[in-house]
Amino acid sequence: QVQLVESGGGLVQAGGSLRLSCAASGRTVSTGAMGWFRQAPGEEREFVAGLGYNDYTDYADSVKGRFTISRDNAKNTLYLQMNSLKPEDTAVYYCAATLSLAISRPNAYNDWGQGTQVTVSS
Repeated sequence: QVQLVESGGGLVQAGGSLRLSCAASGRTVSTGAMGWFRQAPGEEREFVAGLGYNDYTDYADSVKGRFTISRDNAKNTLYLQMNSLKPEDTAVYYCAATLSLAISRPNAYNDWGQGTQVTVSS
């Protein structure tokens, strides 16, 4: 059984940084693809960043240049480094796992974490 557990969320001022972690069990973070998504109140879940086969990475336009996705295979953990945070980055952030190549599509993912809240104050 795959379990994904996010941590690292919190309250931060605009311009600040946070690093989210996603500890995986039941699968390795190097298998297939892993992604980060977020969902703000009243909004649909949206793609943030993905790390696919052969270390291919993809980012939403809104976070390019500010967020970095990475993984530590030894710790079996996925990360999302978030810099220059903006109030519009406020959301619940989820990590997810898939064997699909479509790493930016939420419905391509089979396994999801419970989410971690990120709140950016202005």
